[in-house]
Amino acid sequence: MNKVVVGLSGGVDSSTAAAILHNQGYEVIGLTLWLMKGKGQCCSEGMIDAAYICEQLGVPHHVVDIRDVFQTNIVDFLVTGYSAGITPLPCSQCNKTVKFGPMLRYARENLGCDHIATGHYARIQYDEATGRYQLLRAVDRNKDQSYFLYDLSQNLLSGSVFPLGEMLKADTRRIAAEHGLKTADKPESQDLCLVESNGSMRAFLDKYLAPKKGDIIDTTGKVVGQHEGVHHYTIGQRKGLGIAAAEPLYVISLDAVNNRVVVGDRTKATQPECTVGQVNWVSIAEASSPIGAEAQVRYRSTPVPVTVIPLENSRVRIVFDEPQFSITPGQAAVWYDGEKVLGGGIIEQFN
Repeated sequence: MNKVVVGLSGGVDSSTAAAILHNQGYEVIGLTLWLMKGKGQCCSEGMIDAAYICEQLGVPHHVVDIRDVFQTNIVDFLVTGYSAGITPLPCSQCNKTVKFGPMLRYARENLGCDHIATGHYARIQYDEATGRYQLLRAVDRNKDQSYFLYDLSQNLLSGSVFPLGEMLKADTRRIAAEHGLKTADKPESQDLCLVESNGSMRAFLDKYLAPKKGDIIDTTGKVVGQHEGVHHYTIGQRKGLGIAAAEPLYVISLDAVNNRVVVGDRTKATQPECTVGQVNWVSIAEASSPIGAEAQVRYRSTPVPVTVIPLENSRVRIVFDEPQFSITPGQAAVWYDGEKVLGGGIIEQFN
């Protein structure tokens, strides 16, 4: 590998990844994906900063318009999911279908390059014994993004490079400053790009889903409040329910068919197991018998001991050693062996 296409969002991480590879002697080509229609930080200011970074480094910069792909695979995906009463996870979907796939395809078909690099905090290594590319956690566990990358195929992993995987975030800032990069002091992106461009997820959804008043009920069926759309709620939510109760109440299920939000105490929002679909086995081949692992059911959740039981049709059942709070259909469950991502998929239901 002597030539690499670097996906540039206009942030400090991707900028530093490009600078590191350029400094190491690679022929770097910058590539920015135009994702969103209308005004948005990642697609206005971000593209300008990405172009400036390429000018600083003296490397070419390409912009690829995939707004229609983003609309179909992310915007429509989110709206459909929320309207059905689930809480979709757009970032892993975006990485596979909008970012890594199209970037690697563009690099190979248009730029004669077999590798792409990004500013993600994760690591890839090739295991000679199994002939598989393995996805590992980043050295900086506070910035580790392997959870969002679980759905990358072996083909995508084979063509991807993560220059920041062995580094701490503080090192990234330092290197960016040493190279005089314009983005060295750029603030962190705190939210999903659609949230940043719309102000909140609620504001984004309200552009596509009309208010639909319905009942908030408890587990006995008693009406305890009103809502303006099940898409405004997620499993485990406590704040913003507008309910006066003697004890804290949490959203425990969303009934989109009957337009009801069901609430209960914390114990009723705690589950012993869940079913996971659309499974991608990453660092190991598909398991044929139960395996022990540690699983995360949200990006910032603590990994907990589980048994992963293979089912048919790319599905598994995850049994927690101890029942877990806020298991949410639409979110990803990702299971690890230490720092190694074994596999992951989308939570379909809890039992």
